[in-house]
Amino acid sequence: MKNKYFLFIFILALSNNLYSQTRSIQEIETWKFFQGKNENAYQKDFDDSDWQEVNIPHDWAISGPFDKEIDKQIVKIEQNNEEIATEKTGRTGALPFIGTGWYRTVLHIPESAQNKQLMLNFDGAMSNAEVFINGKKIGNRPYGYSYFYFDVTDELKKGEDNTIAVRLENLPKSSRWYPGAGLYRKVRLITKNTVSFKHWGHTITTPFINSNEAKVTIKSEVQGTNLCVETIIKDKNGKKVSSNSNCQQFGNQIEQNIKVNNPKLWSPSTPYLYTAEIRLLQDGELKDQQEIKFGIREIEYTPGGFKLNGKVTKFKGVCLHHDLGPLGTAINKAALRRQLKILKDLGCNAIRSAHNMPSLEQLQLCDEMGFLVIAESFDEWKRPKVKNGYNLYFDDWAEKDVESLVRATKNHPSIVMWSAGNEVPDQFGSEGVKRLHWLQDIFHREDPTRPVTVGMDRVKAVMESGFGAVLDIPGLNYRVHLYDEAHQRFPQGFILGSETASTVSSRGIYKFPVKTGYNITYPDLQSSSYDLEYCSWSNIPEVDFIEQDEHDWVLGEFVWTGFDYLGEPTPYDDYWPSRSSYFGMVDLAGIPKDRYYLYRSRWNTEDETLHILPHWNWEGRKGEITPVFVYTSYDKAELFINGKSQGIRAKNNNSLMERYRLMWDDVVYEPGKVKVVAYDEYGNPAMEKEIVTAGKPHHLKLEADRANLIANGEDLSFVTVSVVDKDGNLCPTAANQLNFQVKGAGEYRAACNGDPTSLEMFHLPTMKTFSGKLVVLVKSTAQTGKTELIVTGKGLKTGQISLEIEAPK
Repeated sequence: MKNKYFLFIFILALSNNLYSQTRSIQEIETWKFFQGKNENAYQKDFDDSDWQEVNIPHDWAISGPFDKEIDKQIVKIEQNNEEIATEKTGRTGALPFIGTGWYRTVLHIPESAQNKQLMLNFDGAMSNAEVFINGKKIGNRPYGYSYFYFDVTDELKKGEDNTIAVRLENLPKSSRWYPGAGLYRKVRLITKNTVSFKHWGHTITTPFINSNEAKVTIKSEVQGTNLCVETIIKDKNGKKVSSNSNCQQFGNQIEQNIKVNNPKLWSPSTPYLYTAEIRLLQDGELKDQQEIKFGIREIEYTPGGFKLNGKVTKFKGVCLHHDLGPLGTAINKAALRRQLKILKDLGCNAIRSAHNMPSLEQLQLCDEMGFLVIAESFDEWKRPKVKNGYNLYFDDWAEKDVESLVRATKNHPSIVMWSAGNEVPDQFGSEGVKRLHWLQDIFHREDPTRPVTVGMDRVKAVMESGFGAVLDIPGLNYRVHLYDEAHQRFPQGFILGSETASTVSSRGIYKFPVKTGYNITYPDLQSSSYDLEYCSWSNIPEVDFIEQDEHDWVLGEFVWTGFDYLGEPTPYDDYWPSRSSYFGMVDLAGIPKDRYYLYRSRWNTEDETLHILPHWNWEGRKGEITPVFVYTSYDKAELFINGKSQGIRAKNNNSLMERYRLMWDDVVYEPGKVKVVAYDEYGNPAMEKEIVTAGKPHHLKLEADRANLIANGEDLSFVTVSVVDKDGNLCPTAANQLNFQVKGAGEYRAACNGDPTSLEMFHLPTMKTFSGKLVVLVKSTAQTGKTELIVTGKGLKTGQISLEIEAPK
């Protein structure tokens, strides 16, 4: 079976006062906030003078404090194969997201907007949003992850101040992870002519592509009559490459077909974006104009693999939740860009937005940086996973929410697949099959160019019910032992590892003796970073690697997860104080764990990898067996302890444990130096690395991911702080309390150490290091100039670093 899909993609470039002669887009950033029941707050003349002033995006719960009583759930998690209900204290992050919150702001609408159309657009509001203008309710949206908008032309008074109020309410037992709270994504007011392009009104496809030319089809939904659409396409340098115009209007649509010669195709390795300037004219007068970035690419799903622009491409993907660690769920482009840069170095080429609709900023960055995306819609349909989850809204809102997802994002080149759900209990029985049919048809109606998947964990059930056969792309969550049977029984001819591994680890923590197994727990509530511990439903990474390598019909994998996230602290979800996940290849602070390098050694084919674990500071273990593992892109390496060879190890395709990692299981610990020399295919030394036993903590080393910030009040630099000895070696067991001060044009924003058991609050300027490290976030203000981060700790030489905050270009 072959399914072929062509797509020509765009991103609507949003900025304040874009094309002021035809439309403006105003980000509504400054609001007043109150948490609690205040049912008169929607009224225009309500006194909010004592409310907190906040900037949007805003997550009201991330400042904590952590509390085990918050959303404590007595529950049996069927997805985790649990047979009895137990107390889950950190399942949703133990942060105070439950309850009611109010936001209010005042907008002055000028008289010049008298004959304009006004649209109030929300990128996301958590959750059960009710929106009021001047005391009148204009609409609501229950789903906290959905994009939505209202036409408020008749509600906003021109030449006057207008009060906008938003009421949000998060219910207990409404999530399986930390959902955040508040207006956590952007809110915009769009002002345009009544004769204009409709909101989310462009659809761009490429029904024909070859090396010489691409046919670009732009369908624009318009408002008005006697209209023409003109388009100029420019390359990434702004040079015109093609143009077209059309005045034939059918209903509310005008279609253009534009030829692009010698097209440069979009892919993860070459994320080339063109720009289209699309203009709407009525009787020769300019009425609307939008500037759009887009990519040209072709996707195809076959039993021989997923093909991108005709080339087989394995999905080397990760699942990502939407929180940004110490920032909570409040969207921040600098934090998202940092995440993607870390994943790019990993060799990752794909992201699944688990288990909800991705932010528009994330999609824009994926377009620019080159990531394939599965855009997921729901974690729950009609049958509940949690009492107050999406099941409450499915019947009334599922179609509207899918429509919003597709219409708002369908023109991003990064999106190559839609996901209608994740591990939904509706996988069982005929009713679930009917719901799948219904949802998949909505996706197909809104976008016939991409396939639809669902992450299925009840593989035997979907084989029997026909659920798996209905899907465009059968997505299997784990159940690797059923891959062969699923491949034989499903008609599509291929399957996708939509969720894989669920290996657990804590950065820099190692347990002895080294064990392989599932649901292993320890008194310190940490998991071993030897990367051999996993969950009852999953496996070590190698099991998935083999499936990817040996079967073309396995399209690839999406590892659970790329980064740690708040909530779901398996295998300690019924232990306190665990409050964040252990699944990530990268910890909550954005510091890679050992497992990051295991995947990097496979996925990053451009750069060398050589990584040694564990660390070599083991007071009291002298003379005891301390295994050494090496993750490397080379097939062979030699280990030396204090100059003495421990032998050469080579990867062995006939052994599960030795196929992708090199292991010296019988090393006897003695302090000193560990060195590994990797050999190329000819037996020549190709790369080497050393780690040493560090001395006593001496001083602090600071390293910024960015030294130059933009003076926009939201840009961030992530500064990694390491406790090191007098020679600059990391002290890997250091747990020093550090204090932070920012001087100059910047501000202290947050800190995070990656410890899933830490109850220290991110926004306070003090925190302990975890395994010798933590990360401090420095935020720009609207001022330009130098800013300095100063970090101090008892008994340690002070560390400091200077950053430059520059005017926007």
